[in-house]
Amino acid sequence: MSGRLTASYFVTCPESDIQARAEAIASEQSVECPLEAITEQRILDEIVARVTSIAPAGPGRFRVEVAIAAQTIGANPVQFINMVFGNASLWDDVQFAGLDVPDDVLAMFPGPRHGIAGIRRLLGVPDRALTNAAMKPQGLHVPELAAMCRTFALAGVDIIKDDHGIDDQQYSPFVERVRACQAATAEALAATGKTALYAPNLIGTPRVLRERARIAREEGVRAVLIAPMLVGLPAFFDLVEEFPEFVYLAHPSFGGARHIAPELLFGRLMRLFGSDAVIFVNVGGRFGYTHETCAALAAGARSPWGNIRATLPVPAGGMRLERVEELLDFYGPDTMLLIGGNLLIDHARILDRTREFTNRVAAHRFSPASKA
Repeated sequence: MSGRLTASYFVTCPESDIQARAEAIASEQSVECPLEAITEQRILDEIVARVTSIAPAGPGRFRVEVAIAAQTIGANPVQFINMVFGNASLWDDVQFAGLDVPDDVLAMFPGPRHGIAGIRRLLGVPDRALTNAAMKPQGLHVPELAAMCRTFALAGVDIIKDDHGIDDQQYSPFVERVRACQAATAEALAATGKTALYAPNLIGTPRVLRERARIAREEGVRAVLIAPMLVGLPAFFDLVEEFPEFVYLAHPSFGGARHIAPELLFGRLMRLFGSDAVIFVNVGGRFGYTHETCAALAAGARSPWGNIRATLPVPAGGMRLERVEELLDFYGPDTMLLIGGNLLIDHARILDRTREFTNRVAAHRFSPASKA
């Protein structure tokens, strides 16, 4: 592997210090020692990272671009993360902001196995926006979860996922829950003729992840929920490699480290490591992302990137039924809206509220600009 990739960082410091801070990042993300300690010219020429750009990015803030030797990465996706944001992540004044990766480095990442087009094929939905609902709250027993799953599927929801807090608790054992909820979606399909995918939550050590993925596969599951930052990007990468038949819906839990820009973490890195769809916290919900961040994140998930398939953006985090049209206009048709608790606030009308959700999504008409 030859050539260099470019990693970008936001650095907060006085202007008088920025050159030194940029050089420190380049050293830390390559040789990790003073250049005076290096006596071999080959290392100085080929291995040491180079600062290629420093530009203002606001008061007391700068965007620094560093060219990192691809040969320091080898063919190891974990080493890739180590070299682009390993030790530099320990500095409070540095935020990982962007990547420009040459094709030979990008080739080590197969990326999503399905992506937007594959999800649409599985669901038989060629063009409209997609819908997603979460089964809440944690603490429900399996029959209650299965009934909710069936209700969502009867209402026309495309993907129905476990809440990310549901694991293998005594009140909701994994095997029993997967069998019951998968059967519930099958019953709904028989009644409506419309495909819905149930996505159980996979969480645990690498050994547990593989065992539960095997069980889910045997039960006919085609989609799973997983939090890549909780289980670890390397474990996630291996799981996608071993079980490529699943649609992987990436959950953002433990992804709030402010040292990685959200648009990079969720718009690019999750996609790079194999997420077919990525959940993120939308503007106006329970969390604090801006319109600009959400737009950049969605663009990073969907825009052309070598041979890496596009990932489906899934805005979430306290979304409300009355915002459906606003969100669709903002994100466009290659989007899956996720509404959880807001569908459940009137227990007597869960089916009706969910049908309203799916109907409003199906009826929405996009402008030509939003389809571009």
